[in-house]
Amino acid sequence: MNEKADAPGVWTYCSNSALKRASRQLGQLYEDILAPCGLRITQHTLLAQIKIGGETPLKMLAEAMVMDLSALGHTLKPLIRDGLVELVPDVRDRRVKRVRLTQAGDKEWTEASARWQDAQARFDKAFGTEASAALRRTMDMISSPDFARAFAKAAGATGNGVAIDEPS
Repeated sequence: MNEKADAPGVWTYCSNSALKRASRQLGQLYEDILAPCGLRITQHTLLAQIKIGGETPLKMLAEAMVMDLSALGHTLKPLIRDGLVELVPDVRDRRVKRVRLTQAGDKEWTEASARWQDAQARFDKAFGTEASAALRRTMDMISSPDFARAFAKAAGATGNGVAIDEPS
């Protein structure tokens, strides 16, 4: 397992490492385009998910973003501080907190989305529209609970004796 890329010192065999490298590179490219808005790509993605979901319960939002609640809270703090999102109690169960865009958040999302669309168009042009769509389908599958379960079950098939907890 000593596979290398053309660049010296880059280990290419590990799927996780390759995905993380690609994610960091792509994140930097998108963030350069979003920079004038003052949003990071994770913040824009979170605003988009909130926009799509309306008043989404925090737990459901964390699941959709494949984040734990504490990481979600950390990412939401500056958006709440800047008045872009707000937490509201659920009308049926006041213990449940929902998150929604404020009017300022909706305006910020709209402005940032135009820049995001530029970044997405650049990605599609550089990578290819069909390859881009296939990549998103693959990443959606990898980020699904079904894949996590299959990955956990594969531990028995490898015979390495390493067991991991299945996500709930």
